[in-house]
Amino acid sequence: MRIEDGTATALGARTTNDGVNFAVFSHHATTIELCLYAPDGQTETARLELPARTGDIWHGFVPGLEAGALYGLRAHGPFAPHDGHRFNPNKLLIDPYARALSGRVPSKNDLIYAYPLGHRDRDLAFDTRDSGPVMPKCVVEPDIRVDPLLRPRRAWSETIIYEAHVKGLTCRHPDVPETLRGTYEALAHPAILDHLKRIGITAVELMPVQGFIDDRFLLERGLANYWGYNSLTFFAPEQRYFGPAGADGLRQAIARLHEAGIEVILDVVYNHTAETNHLGPTLSFRGLDNAAYYRLPIGDRRHYINDTGTGNTVNVSHPFVTRLVLDSLRHWVESYGVDGFRFDLMTTLAREDQGFSPGSTFMTTLRQDPVMADVKLIAEPWDIGFGGYQLGSFPPGIAEWNDRFRDDVRRFWRRDAGSARAIAGRLLGSADVFERSSKPAWSSVNFVAAHDGFTAADIAAYAQKHNEANGEDNHDGHGENFSDNCGAEGPTDDPAILKRRARRVRNLIATALLSQGTPMLLAGDELGNTQGGNNNAYAQDNQTTWLDWGAADKSLIDFVSRLTKLRAENPILRQTRFLHGLGTPPDVSWYGTDGNIPDWNDPSLRALLVVIRTCTENPHLDPAAGAVLIAANAGTQSVRITMPKGSWQRALVTTRVYDPNFLPAESLAVFTGTPS
Repeated sequence: MRIEDGTATALGARTTNDGVNFAVFSHHATTIELCLYAPDGQTETARLELPARTGDIWHGFVPGLEAGALYGLRAHGPFAPHDGHRFNPNKLLIDPYARALSGRVPSKNDLIYAYPLGHRDRDLAFDTRDSGPVMPKCVVEPDIRVDPLLRPRRAWSETIIYEAHVKGLTCRHPDVPETLRGTYEALAHPAILDHLKRIGITAVELMPVQGFIDDRFLLERGLANYWGYNSLTFFAPEQRYFGPAGADGLRQAIARLHEAGIEVILDVVYNHTAETNHLGPTLSFRGLDNAAYYRLPIGDRRHYINDTGTGNTVNVSHPFVTRLVLDSLRHWVESYGVDGFRFDLMTTLAREDQGFSPGSTFMTTLRQDPVMADVKLIAEPWDIGFGGYQLGSFPPGIAEWNDRFRDDVRRFWRRDAGSARAIAGRLLGSADVFERSSKPAWSSVNFVAAHDGFTAADIAAYAQKHNEANGEDNHDGHGENFSDNCGAEGPTDDPAILKRRARRVRNLIATALLSQGTPMLLAGDELGNTQGGNNNAYAQDNQTTWLDWGAADKSLIDFVSRLTKLRAENPILRQTRFLHGLGTPPDVSWYGTDGNIPDWNDPSLRALLVVIRTCTENPHLDPAAGAVLIAANAGTQSVRITMPKGSWQRALVTTRVYDPNFLPAESLAVFTGTPS
């Protein structure tokens, strides 16, 4: 086959009427080769040098080539690990812009490493064996665009997020056909859609669906990377969730979710890749330009800066890496119809040489991008690097996972001393965290449970983590979970303990859904799902993490449905501005059970009442529209309460029996009405 110069306009493989244009970034390479393969993925039919270079983009055009063609890359350049260069043309590389792959990486195969694993110098040695026969091949894909007008575009103020795993959510649902369980198509099966609509979900946040691989050490333990935070490709969807329609199954699922009024948010991992540390495999970025794609320590460029805890850190401050990430984000919006992104370890993405900066190159570029201006953006606001905890520091327009909400709510319902003062701020949207950055109240993503940690049911059933199945001697996972087993560790038949646990779970979920901010529910929490006390189930691709729909607590599902309906019907519960007790009458008023102002300095304070009205600064709501009263008692004894004067109707309570003159032990009640 022949190859022409082509263009450097668009990176990756781009189809035209006459052939395919290839363009690849590498600053330090001396030659980039394009390897074409037969449909079997094994027979190399041509090896062509990209003939042209424009700046740092190597490019070439192959006439007559069509969509569906298989290819890979080989990069020539210096092999000098101490200088940060790890070129090895014997290793076939995945195009960072590949939009589909044929085959999966064989994580246990020695050929994917650029050095002989048994060599005494390890990564300083040069392996001459060809990895082409075992590596997956990139697939030339045509450009696909979805209609942006079909996206629901739900307001932040009405958003209720449901964090879910494609397989874990669907693979045990009895009404989903066996051929679809665990696939993208299953996400939009009527049984799943009906459930999501029943419990009032407006946005599904999918754990990683960008291509990822299983870690070798997990496979050697008989485990797998279930969560998917081990990125290999930023453009191609993960194949293990393919159903009959392949990648189109994801597009179809998103379209069906949109028809149901439900948005789709992707959990994306751009902070590190599956190539891990200096002893990891050479799959793509490392072989194309290690010194550009990764952050390397000054004076020790053989190794990697590890702000992520996974072995490497992507150098997002590099202009071409910034471009890669933004091109990837736009691809998921324009080609799949995605409505938003949750950025794993987003602090890492905002790091430059001087450390974290909300005005970093990446953050500035992200906020200026016209496509990103039309989608939801959520930060996980921490990493393990110096100064890595940055809750509340991200610019306006970016919501943030609020782990202080999670911990303070758990501590309150566990009856920790002094926790009432903290819960007051969390109920009102954590103004102490977010208002200083001029951010709206929806910026706080409020959750009591997420994929990383205990489920809501396990918060009330385990005082300690139980991660033995992970093969790390229970050393992994959070040590402090602010949990309580309510009298027995793990499973029990004691009806009193079971009753108390059920009430605790309802209290936790209700607090998240009634607080100002954006609530997030972990998939399965509305079912009473348990992981047996495992608070780090990243490697458990089994019944530990797969939702057991047959054991679902139907009364809890009904309770969550009532909660989300109550929130939807009362804009007072989902205001965009913070409440500070201003105005006449004040927009928020706090009471003790005796009707007086509570003693916030009392460490034994367990019961509170709060009346919430329209924010005095909000021009869109009528101050006379009424109020919502929330009463919470974390104590072990019922308490007599003096209700604020007015006309009140009980809307919801977390106990099965309720006396209007008393607030039952460990309970939460909601009233609507008009105070006088």
